[in-house]
Amino acid sequence: MSEHYDDLETRPPERREADLFAKLPAVLAAALTTPGYAAHLKGVDPTGVTDRAALAELPVLRKADLPALHKDSPPFGGFVGSPLGSFGRLFTSPGPIFEPEGVGSDPWGTARGLYAAGFRKGDVVLNTFGYHLTPGGFIMDSAARAIGCAVIPAGPGNTEQQMEVIGAYNPSAYLGTPDFLKLLIEAADSRGIDTSCLKRAIVSGAAFPPSLQAWVRDRGVDAYQLYATADIGLIAYETGARDGMVLNENLIVEIVRPGTGDPVAEGEVGEIVVTNLDPHHPQIRLAVGDLTAVLPGASASGRTNARIKGWLGRADQTAKVKGMFVRPEQVAEIARRHAEIAKLRLVIGRANELDTMTLKAEIYAEPKGFVDAVSSTLQQVTKLKGAVEVLPLGALPNDGKVIADERPVG
Repeated sequence: MSEHYDDLETRPPERREADLFAKLPAVLAAALTTPGYAAHLKGVDPTGVTDRAALAELPVLRKADLPALHKDSPPFGGFVGSPLGSFGRLFTSPGPIFEPEGVGSDPWGTARGLYAAGFRKGDVVLNTFGYHLTPGGFIMDSAARAIGCAVIPAGPGNTEQQMEVIGAYNPSAYLGTPDFLKLLIEAADSRGIDTSCLKRAIVSGAAFPPSLQAWVRDRGVDAYQLYATADIGLIAYETGARDGMVLNENLIVEIVRPGTGDPVAEGEVGEIVVTNLDPHHPQIRLAVGDLTAVLPGASASGRTNARIKGWLGRADQTAKVKGMFVRPEQVAEIARRHAEIAKLRLVIGRANELDTMTLKAEIYAEPKGFVDAVSSTLQQVTKLKGAVEVLPLGALPNDGKVIADERPVG
């Protein structure tokens, strides 16, 4: 049996890139038939968007803006043109954000992530992701059943009943958050219930630190991380090579500087932006709000798609200073106005019971009057005064932070 889900995973990278961008113009054309994208992408010619440089010229659509957009024009803000009845299921997530599920056996494209973790036909899977209104349970359920697994739709919580089904069905695999897996195993131990049937797991939705990874491994469970969102489905997944997370097929993933739509260099931390290739529910440059970085080279698993480090934090770094919001987009605007700037970080602090701002700037060169000019721009853009500190190239950490709020808590 192949260790790869299909041949797409082992395509030469240049062929994958050509395949993706050959499909993109038709998806863009479908998106432009909706009032939301017609306004958002006004003036865009789909036939000209055939490579990453052209795609990067399009504006991003921020997930953080979706609740307001959905409220103004329910249910999908005008960004979905297909009739509601053409979808499989209709969900809501906190925000609220409303999401449709496509049709087919694996509408979220998640099966390959489970397959990479060793899920196979005939496995009995305990799925503890939620099934009520939110899509998490169904994202995993449909993926497991597409592989040929039998799924126990357990959902989260209700530990007593979870113990009963584990004892009755002896599931070989687990789907859920890593902390709930630990809770279940400990609860079973206290009741004398054998959980050695659990051999593998997909965990997502919460931190999985090395200490917990070791604890789970010591209990005989081979656990893999998976990165998915309620909007997109599977974005990236861990493989047996344990060398980062491989990007899903049939998605175009970019990493951009927070507050902008500008792609960063390979290895630099930035915000994840996803374009799918589904004309039924097109999503064009959706900025999901999470930080990551692309890893160099290909996975030792034989999969040739790009790899990311996994979740490295949140990109939405908006902070309130002296009663006013300061946003990453404003920091990006300052950089755009001064060609000498390579990278910026706005550090917010507290001194003498007052908020302070220091704009730290990595620069290529320092012309006369540079600090005063940037100080003036900082005040013009944010309506707040702050200091400017000049730094050499490479001085700022590679962590994706554009705004660092270092005020003491409490």
